[in-house]
Amino acid sequence: MLLQGKTALITGAARGIGKAIALRFAAEGADIAFTDLVLNDEMAAALEATRQEIEAVGVTCRAYAGNAADFAETETLVKQVAADFGHIDILVNNAGITKDGLLLRMSEAQWDAVINVNLKSAFNFIHVCAPIMMRQRQGSIINMASVVGVHGNAGQANYAASKAGLIALAKSVAQELGSRGIRANAIAPGFIETAMTAALPEETRAEWIKHIPLRRGGTVDDIASTALYLASDLSSYVTGQVLQIDGGMNM
Repeated sequence: MLLQGKTALITGAARGIGKAIALRFAAEGADIAFTDLVLNDEMAAALEATRQEIEAVGVTCRAYAGNAADFAETETLVKQVAADFGHIDILVNNAGITKDGLLLRMSEAQWDAVINVNLKSAFNFIHVCAPIMMRQRQGSIINMASVVGVHGNAGQANYAASKAGLIALAKSVAQELGSRGIRANAIAPGFIETAMTAALPEETRAEWIKHIPLRRGGTVDDIASTALYLASDLSSYVTGQVLQIDGGMNM
């Protein structure tokens, strides 16, 4: 198993891409700590259901409710994870939201919310997890970016800026922490089949797929496989990179 004996901390993992990554890591032997925001009973139920599903794979799994954009909450949460598991070997910064709109119609609140959840949360977790990884002299940090962070996208200035920031953050961390055995990379998914994209009008989906050389949307498992590569020793000499997983859409 590629991740036997490792502990992975994954943010925003109660559903979607984060959940798929957690399950893939668990299948490869990693113990899993994951977080998500819980604002209502439905979210709490999703958190617990995902925990049970991961634990059924046969690894230790604990779920933590928290606001990844809050630095103080993050400090407390990571200290608890370290106490519960003893070490943190892999950090996946996956927490993210969208609040799309044309820039001139975008409110300050829409801008701040996306930057805080998507980008500041990654700073929070890296800031608190890095000293743990430095003491271990090893670790892999993975930021979940997006192809719009590489190429931009009309109507998503806040989202694109946050994802571009995650790429630059990974590259900077790679330079700062590489001498301590810590790697940092980013994944930039393209059009991925999720509940969010499934809700798009069929003509919009068809237009997206028409511009993808592989003529299909990606799956959450496509992203999870890439995350596994970056988390494991298969990528032991890979750091500061951004991998676009987009079916060739943005060559």
